[in-house]
Amino acid sequence: MSPHDLAPSVSADLVARFGAPLGVEEARAHWGRLTRAAQDGATTLITRERWEWAALIPVTEVPGPLTGLAVLPLSTARRKLGDLVRQATLPYEDGPLLLTRHRTPVAALIAARSLAGQEAREHRLVVEDLLRDGHTVVLSRLPVAAGSAYSAVVRDAGGADVAAGTGDSVDEALRRLQQAEG
Repeated sequence: MSPHDLAPSVSADLVARFGAPLGVEEARAHWGRLTRAAQDGATTLITRERWEWAALIPVTEVPGPLTGLAVLPLSTARRKLGDLVRQATLPYEDGPLLLTRHRTPVAALIAARSLAGQEAREHRLVVEDLLRDGHTVVLSRLPVAAGSAYSAVVRDAGGADVAAGTGDSVDEALRRLQQAEG
């Protein structure tokens, strides 16, 4: 057994949440569809050698700021997918690999084990859906003393706060939107 093996309970949990993993060759053959699905919020498990599991995830699911992450164009990632899955499973890898199209982040590749134990985000707020439903999003730059640089506040048609998030970038603040208590 490899030191990177997923415990049977972990792999069963991931399969139950995201479906059976695709082999590298199958993922490569459907790369365009899989990356579009990630842009739409889907997570896809990809495996190499049955014990090395990575996950193709939406950019909105990347924890923390995107700045400073390793970046690779989608076309290059497709060609090197087997190596990237192996690399993602290494214990010393320090973060997601950001995948881009025309320098715009569209998805990320992470070690599948990092998804283990996380609750499914079934109620994750999608800003586009909120805007479509008549809400507004107010972006603000915060004072330096506040700790985070930006805030994102979602308000309903009546002006009541529905959700809020803060972060070191506008992108991070939007990704951290949390349902307001109330």
